[in-house]
Amino acid sequence: MTGGFDTAYVLWVVIVLALCTVITRAGYLFVGDWLPLPEGLRRALRFAPVATLVGIIVPDLLPWSGHAWPEVDLRLPAAVFGIWVMARTRSAVLTIVAGMLALWLLQWLLA
Repeated sequence: MTGGFDTAYVLWVVIVLALCTVITRAGYLFVGDWLPLPEGLRRALRFAPVATLVGIIVPDLLPWSGHAWPEVDLRLPAAVFGIWVMARTRSAVLTIVAGMLALWLLQWLLA
């Protein structure tokens, strides 16, 4: 194969993937007025960001190894403190700051 064929192939793949990304992420913005979502689906989609965060964060906080219990470290109490701050203040920035400060404080105290 020549270098030109490889470059053209890579460019074609990048363009097709970019189009797929735009269509799937912004497609509803373009056709949303013509294809309204059912109310049940709209209610369910409100929980998608929370479900995504839980799916990303919980396996990192409680990593399972084989058939053993999850290995708990200092990130879990810091995350619980962050959840408490979020429940009290409803501020995402304050939650991140409080959780990180709690983690750093626990690491400093127990190191």
